[in-house]
Amino acid sequence: MTLWGGRFNSGIDDAVFNLSRSVHFDWRLAPYDLRSSLAHTEVLEKNGIITVDLAAQLRKAIKQLQVEVKNGFFAPLPEDEDVHSALERGLKEKIGDLGGAIRAGRSRNDQVATDFRLYLIDHMIELSGELIKLEEAIIKLAQEYVEDIAPGFTHLQHAQPISFAHEIAKHAHALVRDISRIKDWLARSNFSPLGAGALAGSSLPLTPEESAKNLGFAGIVANSIDAVSDRDFAAEALFIMATIGIHLSRIGEEWCLLSSTEFGWAEIDDAFATGSSIMPQKKNPDVAELARGKAGRFIGNLTGLLAVLKGMPFAYNRDLQEDKEYVFDSVENLLLLIPPVTGMIATTKFNRAKMKTAAPLGFSLATEIADYLVKQGVPFSEAHEAAGACVKMCEVRGIALHELSDQELLNAHPKLNPSVRSALELEGAVKGRTAKNSASPASVKIQISNLEDALKKDLAWSSNERERFSGMMSQ
Repeated sequence: MTLWGGRFNSGIDDAVFNLSRSVHFDWRLAPYDLRSSLAHTEVLEKNGIITVDLAAQLRKAIKQLQVEVKNGFFAPLPEDEDVHSALERGLKEKIGDLGGAIRAGRSRNDQVATDFRLYLIDHMIELSGELIKLEEAIIKLAQEYVEDIAPGFTHLQHAQPISFAHEIAKHAHALVRDISRIKDWLARSNFSPLGAGALAGSSLPLTPEESAKNLGFAGIVANSIDAVSDRDFAAEALFIMATIGIHLSRIGEEWCLLSSTEFGWAEIDDAFATGSSIMPQKKNPDVAELARGKAGRFIGNLTGLLAVLKGMPFAYNRDLQEDKEYVFDSVENLLLLIPPVTGMIATTKFNRAKMKTAAPLGFSLATEIADYLVKQGVPFSEAHEAAGACVKMCEVRGIALHELSDQELLNAHPKLNPSVRSALELEGAVKGRTAKNSASPASVKIQISNLEDALKKDLAWSSNERERFSGMMSQ
């Protein structure tokens, strides 16, 4: 079934219909299309465009379709072009040609733009809930390792010793930003295109503000052409999802490294690992690897949509049929990916002794020598050179920094006396970093407390939005 054809002398070619047909993927929009149809029915009735009796028949049929679509009793047929034509067919099957009355004052252009926004609002709120669960798992894991010392890294080389909780918790801070982006996105995207028609609105006496309110939108899109042609909301959502995917990929990369034989720090729980079909000893970090691998998919979906949009002229163009699959793919793959990553993180155990043993390797305490000299009034550039000289002597002799003799310390710098050795103790070096954002246990505890506060606020926001939106969809 198509929703057009009156001015055509022949039917559409089969090859063109197959190219044009979108119901096999845009059927995901069916619940949102039915909800927007209810809101549109209210406006048509309130403004006298349809009778009270017809409005009642439409409402009853739409609500029956909502149940049938949800239960799988009503589904598209091969001859249905898109979700809109399939659902109009369903209405006509229930109340005859009167079902076509729902089309008054709207076009598939504003209809699909509305449905697509509703779909994304629903699923971005759902994504925020999954991110909150992941953030909670990261925070709980970090709390276990506040007092444990490990090497921190730059360039994948030992840099300075840190509280290992600091290393873990950095991922929670990234997720806080992701949730913040979803909040900002919702504030910009929560506007209704319904009532914009094909591009110019309608000469029928509609009140699109009413349908916007009934659908839970904050208002209407101010320009009817922009309403049907804008896909900024989809592109921005894909950017947010790609960024989330990158954050998950970084987690995956670290878990792959830390669980490797070479590191041997992390033990991934059996429930979140797989084996080899040929090597019985293998325990592979597949969840972490898939988190890393799927990032390319999320990035590709973003760039794909941007390429579709880059040369769009004027109002609606059929190119916009290509917008949805990118979004559906990113949404569904993120919702598939986040729960196992959450489980992997929640159940991973780290080897405290091995991490602590590795902490001073690679002369990671050399900066403490430079800082010690700075406290003696030595310019940092000069102190840096002296610390480097100490490292060089250690490399020649094959010893650690604290094993340098008193004379060797003085040779490196006249103000470098034996008391510097107290600065070369792991615990002292880590605890000495007392700035609010630094890697000492005391600082990390404050950071985790702040993360917990942010988590509570995000959870309240996400729950409220979920309840609000679910309430609007069920009306």
